[in-house]
Amino acid sequence: MKYPRSLLVVVPLVILLVAVGVSAQQGGDERVFTRGQLRAAIAVQEQYTDSLMLVSSRVVGTAVTADASGRGIVLVYVSSTAVPGIPTRLDGVTVRVEAIGELVALKGKGKPGSGGDDGDNVDPTSRFDRPVPIGVSTGHPDITAGTIGARVTDGTDVYALSNNHVYANLNAANPGILDPLGGDSVIQPGTFDDGSSPADDIGTLWDFGPIVFCEAYPDCSVDNVIDAAIALSSTVALGNATPSDGYGTPKSTTILAAVNMRVMKYGRTTGQTKGRISAINATVNVGYGGGNVARFINQIVVGGGGFSAGGDSGSLVVGQKNGDERKPVGLLYAGSSSVTILNPIDAVLTAFDVTIDGS
Repeated sequence: MKYPRSLLVVVPLVILLVAVGVSAQQGGDERVFTRGQLRAAIAVQEQYTDSLMLVSSRVVGTAVTADASGRGIVLVYVSSTAVPGIPTRLDGVTVRVEAIGELVALKGKGKPGSGGDDGDNVDPTSRFDRPVPIGVSTGHPDITAGTIGARVTDGTDVYALSNNHVYANLNAANPGILDPLGGDSVIQPGTFDDGSSPADDIGTLWDFGPIVFCEAYPDCSVDNVIDAAIALSSTVALGNATPSDGYGTPKSTTILAAVNMRVMKYGRTTGQTKGRISAINATVNVGYGGGNVARFINQIVVGGGGFSAGGDSGSLVVGQKNGDERKPVGLLYAGSSSVTILNPIDAVLTAFDVTIDGS
């Protein structure tokens, strides 16, 4: 990239602080716990995260969750078990260690699943007639493949939303916002799925939030918030709903993540899947291959295996029930065999001054 914009990744933090006074929500017999209710545990987590991350190279993150009664718990994520030196309590708050494996960006690899919940046998890796749906294979021509998360708009133009590592080739691509001749192409499907430029172009890279890697700062002192990019497109080339076996059109109104919230997504590799947010306010170290590691703060964690896999990067994660159906909550970009990591969607949209072009 030809220009410094490192401040872009920290500006969206302001929007994440607006919900600190919100109490727990009730949905049937399921309680969800918001940032406001867990603020005491979050304060402890933020105070001690730097020291916890230095305990061992196997500590890959921290986050906050809640027990059944709503008491906050500080989570310490480790790549493997038996990491000594982690306390069981900090300032009266319980600390729990969870082994989740290494966290990596979920770029395309392996064979995709059939996708969807209703047996329509849609293949999200295939080439779709234009306008293409969201949730399917896409990418910069020089990367493998990721997922179109959503169609977004600035009120005049429409853009395809995905990750930096899907559309901007880890900061290396040319964005149209700086080039009067236009940015690099983005394609559907991605190169890994036999897409090519210009035959499969659906737009051009417009802007991205640069990722700052720990190698530039050995103490990992620069914190990222988003791994995101937008590509200038059109309503002729890009639709705003998932394929027929997905959840349909996302809402334009977003929601804030809460512990225990039910969510779903549609992605290039695993199609439509459902899960729960297991933790919020996560600080995580994410590997991008080639020894590149980036630290992200204020992230969202979806627990359990099977929610995502390589190639699902860029998927939009939306609410699943209790009045939150199809409301965007996060942008999927990384994970392991047991968790999925999301950027908070409001931080992503604020960075590009766009909204979800939904229903």
